[in-house]
Amino acid sequence: MGGTLRERGWRIHSVVTQSPTTARRAVRSIGGGRARATLSSDVFLAPIILIAVPDSAIQAVVRRLASVGEPGARKRFILHTSGALTSEVLAPLRHLGASVGSVHPLQSFSGYGAPNLEGRVFAIEGDAGAVRVSRSLVRTLGGLTLRLDSAAKPLYHAAACMAAGQMLAEMEAAIQLFASIGLKRREAVRALLPLARQVLENQERLGARAAWTGPLGRGDFRIIAAHEEALRSRPEEYLAAYRAMNRLAARVLARDPESVLAALGQISQKSVHSLKTKGVSA
Repeated sequence: MGGTLRERGWRIHSVVTQSPTTARRAVRSIGGGRARATLSSDVFLAPIILIAVPDSAIQAVVRRLASVGEPGARKRFILHTSGALTSEVLAPLRHLGASVGSVHPLQSFSGYGAPNLEGRVFAIEGDAGAVRVSRSLVRTLGGLTLRLDSAAKPLYHAAACMAAGQMLAEMEAAIQLFASIGLKRREAVRALLPLARQVLENQERLGARAAWTGPLGRGDFRIIAAHEEALRSRPEEYLAAYRAMNRLAARVLARDPESVLAALGQISQKSVHSLKTKGVSA
């Protein structure tokens, strides 16, 4: 974000990290700014302060800013980039005359290279002044703004995590299942990733229900039962996740969710009964 803003005409006053080495490295990456390893009152010479640290570190940064800052006549805007936390975590800074808000890029940051933010959605919320500044920042980055009510922020972030991190976990589990039946990892990746891409493309082109395939979508519950039996050979999280994802699919994709959920429940009950009959703890 810093590098793109600098390239598009914003002046970077300071770049503050936890050590001189990382601060200098960040300045080189951004292409501007003064490298700093501590927060001091000098940072308030800039009208906008962007806090881009892990969620767990934001409160410590706020406490430090509150301790070094002084109330000023000039309007200040302080934003953080957390997807889950709201602008209220910055509330102690309002006494400095700051308008506070959050601006979260809906983008995966792997730590390898700088992603292109052009066309990405940025969720923004907070005080009116901070929201105006956030819109200006997002326009400079070439992004699209999504104005959120602060109370909606946790659900927004949960949805984003489902679409990113949890989808990744599901794909990795499928790859490991393929590996367990004899495929090399690269073969499993080569087989499954195009399948996943095709489903997402179909969802974009046709809609979710039309893109839904597989035994649950067809109502073939015998296959579901066979899947559950096969997954018992894997760590328990595999079967638990398979069941949970089937139930979620029934809720959000099936035309008659309750009947599909009831059928899935019967499969689980039969499975438990079978285990008890065999003298195995369920």
